Amino acid sequence: MTRIPHKDDIDPKDITRIAVIGAGWVGVSFAYQLSTAALCEELVLIDSNHAKAEGEAMDLNHGISFAPTPVRIWAGDYTDCKDADIVVITAGAAQKLGQTRMDLVEQNAKVVRTVTQDLMKSGFDGILVVATNPVDVMAHVAWKASGLPKERVIGSGTVLDTARLRYKLGDYFELSPRNCHAYYMGEHGDTGFVAWNNARIYGKSIDELLAENEKYQFEDLEAIYADVRDAAYQIIEHKNAAYYAIGVGLLRIIRAIVRNENSVVTIGAHLDGEYGASDVHIGVPALIDRSGIRKIIEIELTNEEQQRFDASVQAIKAGIEKVEPAS
Repeated sequence: MTRIPHKDDIDPKDITRIAVIGAGWVGVSFAYQLSTAALCEELVLIDSNHAKAEGEAMDLNHGISFAPTPVRIWAGDYTDCKDADIVVITAGAAQKLGQTRMDLVEQNAKVVRTVTQDLMKSGFDGILVVATNPVDVMAHVAWKASGLPKERVIGSGTVLDTARLRYKLGDYFELSPRNCHAYYMGEHGDTGFVAWNNARIYGKSIDELLAENEKYQFEDLEAIYADVRDAAYQIIEHKNAAYYAIGVGLLRIIRAIVRNENSVVTIGAHLDGEYGASDVHIGVPALIDRSGIRKIIEIELTNEEQQRFDASVQAIKAGIEKVEPAS
């Protein structure tokens, strides 16, 4: 029988520590899923309301006996980030009914900038993942405030939009969402778009499917796109906030990093000329491994899709201009 190693027997280098800054709905949803995912041995919750973080840590710890592998969970502070491999920022105001994500830009930029500066004072030198909205602008703010290499500052980008898209396509084409290969790109917001030119369903392009079967109509696909684009508004109208699916989306990013998967995930990456854009974090397919963003994948866009991508870039840069400190 294999003896379960005591924590004192484990080389600290073999312990993966992940810190979550922000114990709101998104942070806790992600932390809950992470606690059962066998991806880390240590999970730290950090929040300006320390009592809230303590309560969430207590609640999560009570389920650890059912987790597939041991994980130590506690409410900590920024000093605990020094030895963290990954820090996930979810802190900030949540989108409310009648608001766009960009309506939060100035308020949340102050939060993310302060949080990141406090984080870096700890000596953190790992991978930073940002989920606070508007996430493309917030990833840029965190990157600037951290001084970390661009490959190690990742926005959640359009990982959630792509998941929503694949779910809807699976329902429409009567196929597992896992086999619906399509990317939602650009802003995680009102100007994002579907790269239909690159989509493959049943191994075929959208044009091929529409030509072969008259029951499939492009108007239906455009309706799917609109539902994906507006999903947050619909969920907020029904239950005030969206948090489960983004928790899973964050877990997908973390799994690709921790397990060194070399997987392609649509995340918020900093561009330096890719897709004709620079100095902006935006949702694109990217190859993720233990180092963070190993490579940005440039897929072929139609002229119309490139125009929509450019519109997203401009929308994000307009947000950045509102919160970028004067040089």
